[in-house]
Amino acid sequence: MTTDAYLADCRARLAFDLLSNTWNAVLIWALREGPRRPGELRETIGGISPKVLTQTLRRLEFNGLVKRHAYAEVPPRVEYELTTLGRTLLTPIDTFGAWAFEHGDEVMAAQERHDG
Repeated sequence: MTTDAYLADCRARLAFDLLSNTWNAVLIWALREGPRRPGELRETIGGISPKVLTQTLRRLEFNGLVKRHAYAEVPPRVEYELTTLGRTLLTPIDTFGAWAFEHGDEVMAAQERHDG
């Protein structure tokens, strides 16, 4: 692997790809305090369809960031939680969020100037 962030096989690009999907970062952040059921995640997040939630959780599980726990109960119960690897993304996500809080108005003003 190379360290050139613009090449397809670069680890930095892999990380950027993981965080570029809006729902990935939102779900990781929503799971920061511990295991959650899908219904709890939908309530907490808002604006995410059940289908997109399921797709995103599967993608995060595929990438080793989330672990799925299925319990043999009636009715069936499933919970998701961050893996140790998934927890390593909390600091970068928090940093991006802080940046957005600090500079979001400037970005939106630039967008309005561009559209206007």
